[in-house]
Amino acid sequence: MRRYEIMFILHPSSSEAEIEQFSGQMEEVVTTFRGEVHKLDQLGKKKLAYSIEKLKEGYYLLFDINGTGECIKEFERRLKVTDRVLRYLTVRVDESLKCAEKIKSARVKKKARRPSSVTKSEATAPAV
Repeated sequence: MRRYEIMFILHPSSSEAEIEQFSGQMEEVVTTFRGEVHKLDQLGKKKLAYSIEKLKEGYYLLFDINGTGECIKEFERRLKVTDRVLRYLTVRVDESLKCAEKIKSARVKKKARRPSSVTKSEATAPAV
């Protein structure tokens, strides 16, 4: 199983009961496919970066889950067919962490190769 983060935006007119019900249904999808929900963040109503269906804000939810490809496929299918969902994004976390670690280690190696005490102009200047 791999780790995923799925963020989606619900219609701002959704009530608290509807949001709880929908997030419960999505948790059931994950557990049905033998996955597990690590964390569910209800980030609340936030202003959208651009208008979607003439709406200026939406209700944000973030799922942090472990699951298989089939689990994610069903999760996304349910998001697509639900009218209350404005947008969603799925990110596989393990790959992004590996990439971030590679970039960080490359930066550290690059810094280690640079001589810090002698500048370029001092190294090429003739001795007097």
